[in-house]
Amino acid sequence: MTIPKGKLIAIGGNEDKGTYPNPTSKKKYYLDFFELGILKRIITELQVPNPRIEVITSASMIPEEVGDRYIGAFSILGCTNIGLMHIRTPEDALLPEYLERLRATNGILFTGGDQSRLVNIFGQSQFLQVCQERYLQEPTFVIAGTSAGAMAMSEIMIKGGSSTEALMKGAVKLREGLGLIRNVIIDSHFVKRGRFGRLIEAVSTHPKAIGIGLGEDTGVLITNGNQIETIGSNLVIIIDGHHINHNNTSQVPKGTALSIENLIMHVLAKGNLYDIIERTFYRDKETHLKREDIAY
Repeated sequence: MTIPKGKLIAIGGNEDKGTYPNPTSKKKYYLDFFELGILKRIITELQVPNPRIEVITSASMIPEEVGDRYIGAFSILGCTNIGLMHIRTPEDALLPEYLERLRATNGILFTGGDQSRLVNIFGQSQFLQVCQERYLQEPTFVIAGTSAGAMAMSEIMIKGGSSTEALMKGAVKLREGLGLIRNVIIDSHFVKRGRFGRLIEAVSTHPKAIGIGLGEDTGVLITNGNQIETIGSNLVIIIDGHHINHNNTSQVPKGTALSIENLIMHVLAKGNLYDIIERTFYRDKETHLKREDIAY
């Protein structure tokens, strides 16, 4: 298996875009971004001065408004070299202009909206192929995504499904995602919208995949394709189905209550780490490094 040299940053949604320093300003953003810093972390991981970031608004039905908000948020952090890609159709994604900009940028950010729109537009496209190639080959290339943009990163993607009806077979809809990372299923807006049930159902359907539930204004930095670090102010929930014993998911008809034995769950706060391949929780980077030294 090829180990990616680039980095993924998956954000749970409602990420804090900062408050303007002037408290009388009419343009308000969420929370106190300068303390939480998910977007700042994106800039830091790019490792170049004044990096070029392309914000891809394809998932959103209000792309201009969303794009303007990100330009404002990044400008607060001193990052002004921001481009907007309002790619609306698969045909748009084939335009040489966008492919050239993708090859030239330091990183990209997929905004929120509808994750199926992202797959419909970019799935199997040359645009996605270039994303995958740069992610695999370039250590300073970052692909970030928020909400729908985070959920679409995985090979298996949650298409939709009611949180209240989850754990009744068929309530959660799955489809193929963009495939930037394998063996995980990502859900967003996880804590406030109570999406535990739908991620559990998704993992019970694909028990060899790790479920990653991203809380609001919280994300994960994924390096080497498997090492997760929690960033932001809220929580990340990990659901591991590898040790499931009884699981009736494949036997019962739709609408039947699921019965699942021995799911493992971890709750990660800021600074906690998790290794997808080892399926191991670490309190912090120091603990992880000590474990690596012992193994070596």
